[in-house]
Amino acid sequence: MNGWRRLTAALGLGAVQSCAPATTPPEPRLEQAVIVHFNYGSTDLTQLFELEGKLAQAISAAGVGEYDGNEISADGSDDTLYMYGPDADRLFQTVEPLLKTAAFMKGAKVIVRYGPAADGVREREVTIAP
Repeated sequence: MNGWRRLTAALGLGAVQSCAPATTPPEPRLEQAVIVHFNYGSTDLTQLFELEGKLAQAISAAGVGEYDGNEISADGSDDTLYMYGPDADRLFQTVEPLLKTAAFMKGAKVIVRYGPAADGVREREVTIAP
């Protein structure tokens, strides 16, 4: 676990972000996205960071994009993961099995976006089955 994230989380200083903040615009070739909104429900981020590592490794190994980071509320009640790649469907197919294995992802809303963040870009929403 990144020392800064651990310290920020321990102090309850609000949203915790990975080293590559989600506000960094993706590279042009990585304009499609998979964005996961969920309720982690805990301030112990150990399981979340384990999942993030698995997601980053799977995305890299499959060559489908990159794991960009997270926004985690201090109480774990309003949380988001960001992933970008050239093909949102392939990216989602890669990460969906991992999302389904994490108990805290049950009921999560996944936005699969087929282009850059802009009005009118086609999106679909998927719910991780409870």
